[in-house]
Amino acid sequence: MALRNILTEGNSTLNKVCRPVTAFDERLATLIDDMKDTVVHANGVGLAAPQVGVLRRVVVVDLGEEIIELINPRILEQEGEQDGLEGCLSVPERYGLVKRPRKVRVEAQDRHGDWYEYEGEDLIARCFCHELEHLDGHLYTEKAYRMLTEEEYEELMNQNAEDGE
Repeated sequence: MALRNILTEGNSTLNKVCRPVTAFDERLATLIDDMKDTVVHANGVGLAAPQVGVLRRVVVVDLGEEIIELINPRILEQEGEQDGLEGCLSVPERYGLVKRPRKVRVEAQDRHGDWYEYEGEDLIARCFCHELEHLDGHLYTEKAYRMLTEEEYEELMNQNAEDGE
């Protein structure tokens, strides 16, 4: 397993639509394992294959106790609304406010090609939506209704620390 370089805003690969995964082989397993190592090393919550230069529909999401793998994912259902802060490993040191569904159910394949469903709420729902948008060539900055200044972000982080969050 290896760490992959994370592409940043301005790299045209991030604006391309990814192709579905059709081969569930060792090459895919290596990509997934590398993405898991990369997201953990970067202290991220999620990572999509185009962020490491691979135009395939692959996402990993770090839930803390486990990292889930989503191959060829799609959102089946979404409900509610949440408003919150987002950042991105491909948009370093910039943060914005984005409206997302509060709850999301996704369908995806695992590394062996077997289909399954996963339901997430709050941060996980936000992450699913954020990462799946990468697969269609979009960054959260397109959806943010407001980008924060560095000072506003620091103030928000200080407030959260004082509140014990």
